[in-house]
This record gives sequence, structure tokens and C-alpha cells, in this order.
Amino acid sequence: MSELWDDPKARKWVAHVRHQLLPMIAGSAMTVAINPGDEPDVKAAVELGLSILLDKPIIVVNPEMRPIAEHLRRVADAVIEGDLSDAEVVGRIHAAMDRYRDG
Repeated sequence: MSELWDDPKARKWVAHVRHQLLPMIAGSAMTVAINPGDEPDVKAAVELGLSILLDKPIIVVNPEMRPIAEHLRRVADAVIEGDLSDAEVVGRIHAAMDRYRDG
């Protein structure tokens, strides 16, 4: 194991991912992710990666109309773009969630 993973903070984070995040994603019907745009963070990357590996449907929401990475668009089961204050956009999110919740 590299020195990075020997660091106590890194071990704590790995334990958190294994014992908390992984069971949460495994127990969920789908993943709804806000498009991270050009500045993805590690948390979003890990959540999306686990969702892909656990074969979860992925709904990407893009409220700020930022560019969506082409690979993210390809793995997404649904991409919903628009202002979250717009009832029609929120309705599309709910419809997608209902579709994947019910299989």
C-alpha cells in the first residue's frame, strides 16, 4: 500500500466510503446527481463511480446549464436540464425518478 493510503485521514475516508457510502448507494433505487460541470469533486466522482459499478440508474440534473462531460452523458439514464424553480423541470425530475424507482 502506498504512503498515501497509510495516512490516518485517508484510511478514515476509505472506511467511510466502504461502511457508509457504499451501503447507502447499494440500498438506493437510483442515483440523482447534480452535473458537476468543469470542476468535479472527489465525492461526486466516487458516488458516480460506485453507482456505475453497482449498476444503478443515474439521473443527471443540470440546473445551471453547465457543459456535461460526454462520458457522463453516455452513462446517464436521464439528463434533465433547466431551472429548478420551474415546475415543469421539477416534474421531469420526478417522472424520471418514478420511472427508475418502479424499474
